[in-house]
Amino acid sequence: MGIKNSVEKNKARKPVFYGWDIVAALFFATCISIGARQGFGVFVKTWEEDWAVSTAAISFAAAVGALVNGFSQPVLGWLTDRFGGRPVVLVSFLVMGLATVGIAAVSSVLGLMVLYGFIISFSSGGISHSTTGVIVARWFERQRGVAMSVLVSGGSVGALIFVPFLSYLLIEFGWQTAWILTGLIALVIGIPLMLIVVRSKPSDIGLKIDGQDAGDVADSGSFVQAIGPKFVDKWPAALSSGPIWQLSFAYFVCGVTTTSVAVHFVRWAISEDVNTGTAALAFGLLSGINAVGVLVVGLLSDRLQRKNLLGAVYLVRGVAFLTLIFLPGPVAVWAFAVIGGMSWLATVPLTAALTADVYGVRNLGTLFGLANMSHAIGGALAISAFGWAFTNWGSYNIPFVVGAITLLAAGIVSLSIREKTNSVRFVRVAQADELESRSHPAGAS
Repeated sequence: MGIKNSVEKNKARKPVFYGWDIVAALFFATCISIGARQGFGVFVKTWEEDWAVSTAAISFAAAVGALVNGFSQPVLGWLTDRFGGRPVVLVSFLVMGLATVGIAAVSSVLGLMVLYGFIISFSSGGISHSTTGVIVARWFERQRGVAMSVLVSGGSVGALIFVPFLSYLLIEFGWQTAWILTGLIALVIGIPLMLIVVRSKPSDIGLKIDGQDAGDVADSGSFVQAIGPKFVDKWPAALSSGPIWQLSFAYFVCGVTTTSVAVHFVRWAISEDVNTGTAALAFGLLSGINAVGVLVVGLLSDRLQRKNLLGAVYLVRGVAFLTLIFLPGPVAVWAFAVIGGMSWLATVPLTAALTADVYGVRNLGTLFGLANMSHAIGGALAISAFGWAFTNWGSYNIPFVVGAITLLAAGIVSLSIREKTNSVRFVRVAQADELESRSHPAGAS
């Protein structure tokens, strides 16, 4: 009888919600897109020597890339809001993969700027959290924080894999081989996976957000979607409220402190008598710790106020920057990896989830795209400033001090967000079971 009951329970058990298949596929996409970009810094010293150029020159190409990537995200986010995330991700993957292979033919900073600075950077905006995060947010509400964190951890896992892997390929086979293999991974594995698995929203396959079956919902009438006090039908309306500016400022600082380090960490380590392989391994450790940190933050964010966690993450990163200033290089490289790893990409799911909680998912691609643009502007300015500082002063100490100060400011601003007043998690002014259907044009796929 016990066995029979167990079998019956298993039959009655619901299958795993398809939204988690979406998360898994986009996790892989994030691994490639963000992981490979995090590995850019591995090649800086080699390109300096091969092309007889300065750190500042390579930094400028990377800065252009960060800026282009930032400006691409509101555009691609808007296209996601209008047509669905799936076609945006597919086209972006194709262009990015082809251009990544093409990097192998580059022989100058100008060529690097064209392929990496413009083409790869713009197309990778279509595999950023402005698009992938929107897709995930439209599949989940109750577990949005966890789902977003799993997605974002793909960037950490990608960096954990790609930074040491690219360093190995560089040393053993040359930088051209490293870029060709990265592009082929995107083309051969990434595109088919996106095509087969990813769908823009639950209704594309007859489901509802959080896994409620459409037929069950129709019969029971139990499914409702909450409306928050600041939900917007048109994205410009959000610009007259405080949270979007608070989140964007903090995310600007996030860009200043993550993008600059991604480009300059290995170069800084070499200047501190730490070899390339060790520096790449340390950055990989940072990414591995961050993968765990992002998941922990995601779990906590569905139970606590997200803004408190966001503020804490920025303050922890500030402590990490202090290690780069006050500790000797061989010690600082590992201290930064451990402390920085607790905070590195944890800002992403918190910022995206807060944006969705406050303003809703209808314009999430555009609004989170604007936040990402501020992130990229901060990154572009910092990449150039860090490169200029090292070229002219032979040290990164002053940029690191500035980074620590800005992180303190970001922490304070994040903590000042009035989440309990503005978030749908705490204030529900209306309810509607038609929000999802209103939120997506009929032609979205």
